[in-house]
Amino acid sequence: MIEQKLKNSPIVYYINKNIDRDRKWLMFMHAAFVTHEMFNKQIEYFKNSYNIIAVDIIGHGKSLAIMKGDSIDKMSGWMKEILDKQQIDKINLLGISLGTVISQDFANKYPDKIESLACFGGYDINNFDKNIQKSNRAVQVFMMIKALFSIKWFAKANKKISAYTEKAQNECYRMNLQFPKKSFMNLASLNGMVNKQQTKIRNYHLLIGCGAYDDPMAFQAAKMWHDTEPNSQMIIFENAGHCVNMDVPDVFNTVMESFWNGKLVLPDF
Repeated sequence: MIEQKLKNSPIVYYINKNIDRDRKWLMFMHAAFVTHEMFNKQIEYFKNSYNIIAVDIIGHGKSLAIMKGDSIDKMSGWMKEILDKQQIDKINLLGISLGTVISQDFANKYPDKIESLACFGGYDINNFDKNIQKSNRAVQVFMMIKALFSIKWFAKANKKISAYTEKAQNECYRMNLQFPKKSFMNLASLNGMVNKQQTKIRNYHLLIGCGAYDDPMAFQAAKMWHDTEPNSQMIIFENAGHCVNMDVPDVFNTVMESFWNGKLVLPDF
């Protein structure tokens, strides 16, 4: 993957070395407190059959050259600039956790640029239940307090929230340790994307999911979202927590491959 810096923004992203314009495009949006590296297994699996863009969200990874006025609610505009720069018409957008919020915001603003949307460990940002939102915010504040005292303390606690398997937890822990404390302020405008728009008719496929060992609120939020969009598809990954793509990468890759090929095949757990 080749590292690219988006002009007049803090955003760093990564793109295939060998682009084939006849192939479909994938864009990966990662979870909070990690980097595009959470998709390493997906990049390795799909790099020879798809064109891939993996983005470091503002305040994460190498997207740290932040200027006054830059904020997370500008991510959709920066993503559109990446597509324009690379002359990409449509993308298959994949988001995990925080990445689902940004992915949906992009889909709200640029629906004609979406070929498919897959969201795992997320919630419907256009119809987010107020009670779940309140509980989710309380957890976020508690974790933020931990981080302000000690990133190591925060990372040790967050790895168990982020993943189920020991290997995935260790990877999350490694990336969490690299997260700058000052980057928490870049998440402040996140709620500005929630419950601000009405869901329009989707002219693309939508896949919703979570891990069987994710927080019960995650399953509840995914189920509520799926129920409000009858044309969506939903999957629960066994032996996985919040970051399903890291916990069960082989199963995840097979599922996504079938989804992007237009016929979702559910695994036989």
